[in-house]
Amino acid sequence: MRLPLPPRRTFLRHGLGWISLLTLVLWSGRPATGAADTSLPPVVFVHGNGDSAALWITTAWRFESNGWPRERLHALDLPQPLARDDDAVEQPGRTSTTELARHLAAEVGRIARQHGGGKVILVGNSRGGLAIRNLIANHGGADLVSHAILGGTPNHGVWANPALRPGSEFNGAGPFLTALNAPPGVPAGVEVTPGIRWLTLRSDRNDKFAQPDGVWIGAKGIPTGVNHDSPALNGATNVVLPGRDHREVSYHAEAFAETFRFATGRAPATTAIQPEQTVRLEGTVTGFGPAGPTNLPLPGATVEIFAVDPATGARLGAALHRANVGTDGRWGQLVTDARTALEFVVAAPDHATTHFYRGPFPRSSRLVHLRAERPLAPGQREGAIMVLTRPRGYFGLPRDEVEFDGRKPAPGIPPGVPGVSVSRLELADRTDRPVTAVFRSGALEERLTGRVWPAAENRIVHLELHH
Repeated sequence: MRLPLPPRRTFLRHGLGWISLLTLVLWSGRPATGAADTSLPPVVFVHGNGDSAALWITTAWRFESNGWPRERLHALDLPQPLARDDDAVEQPGRTSTTELARHLAAEVGRIARQHGGGKVILVGNSRGGLAIRNLIANHGGADLVSHAILGGTPNHGVWANPALRPGSEFNGAGPFLTALNAPPGVPAGVEVTPGIRWLTLRSDRNDKFAQPDGVWIGAKGIPTGVNHDSPALNGATNVVLPGRDHREVSYHAEAFAETFRFATGRAPATTAIQPEQTVRLEGTVTGFGPAGPTNLPLPGATVEIFAVDPATGARLGAALHRANVGTDGRWGQLVTDARTALEFVVAAPDHATTHFYRGPFPRSSRLVHLRAERPLAPGQREGAIMVLTRPRGYFGLPRDEVEFDGRKPAPGIPPGVPGVSVSRLELADRTDRPVTAVFRSGALEERLTGRVWPAAENRIVHLELHH
């Protein structure tokens, strides 16, 4: 007998929810909620396709600002973060669903043992959520996990068409997702492994990978076979975050609030990030392989870090830190404060010298990962190349205001569903001057200023937003 499908619970925050949000904003000037609570379980964060653990930095800061011990927050780097075109066919520099799940199983097991053998909370974005589901269903994770929280995960596919890349893990009609959505031993229609608390977070209509038209997968005008509710799962608590995009449903303050509430049974005291007096920053240097971005160490790279004037991007004295990167990829530790804007300079073999301009870091982190850019081709080495990046969200017009070197809107951002996280300027001249970017979204505003560096020297400049 086929049982009726459990309802997909949808929560649209409005009315009194806006009052609650205002209350959270008003908390921003208050200190964090007392000493860290060492009884809280470990949380493991898993990033998405092509991304890195660095995307979880603001989420970790918000957990810490609510008393979660830093040592119980673990963001994993998947060494080869890109999925194969066909999950069953080996592809250099890319990983299968099985390889990813086995890597995750080893890391989650290690973290659970490190904290006394109790269960962990898993939080994943996009492909990271698929890896979490695969770990739990097929690789022993059910005994290790108490909660699984999936943001923007394409649980029913980015497309669902057996004729279009049928072996891709992102095909809702393919073998991987078909099996994952019918776990053994559960009633027909239930899509989650029992014994674990499941939460999905999704957009209403703004997720580029949950669209009925194939425009964001290079197939404009072709039906994908999925809709905006593709990330929802029967048997899970399903929450809608109106207006948020594919990454924001994991990394935005609203996503943190839902994650914290689901994990603890109570709302966070604040969604603000509480600054620390002394800030210690660490991270790794990675780069690009033939298949695309990797999270593998880039030994032989050098890192220099400078304090800069936030208004002009000009360096304020000599380097605060210099390091030669070894086989572990770590670039050491910088001790700074929550008021100092920074320029990170990464030079690495077979990569461009990459300048990263960042606003002040409010808190310490070991997730300040620096991915050097590909080398510039000879035809690109004229003038200067400036890139505005938003790793934890996409730019959307008219939702957001994005200005870059006086161009408004910033170049390369199409209207409609937020789908690009980069705006690129190719300047005809290479005169040393400041270039400013301003990003506004709702009540959020972030302003960054960097300097022009000549492309003729194989240099590229990133202005990287925190939010």
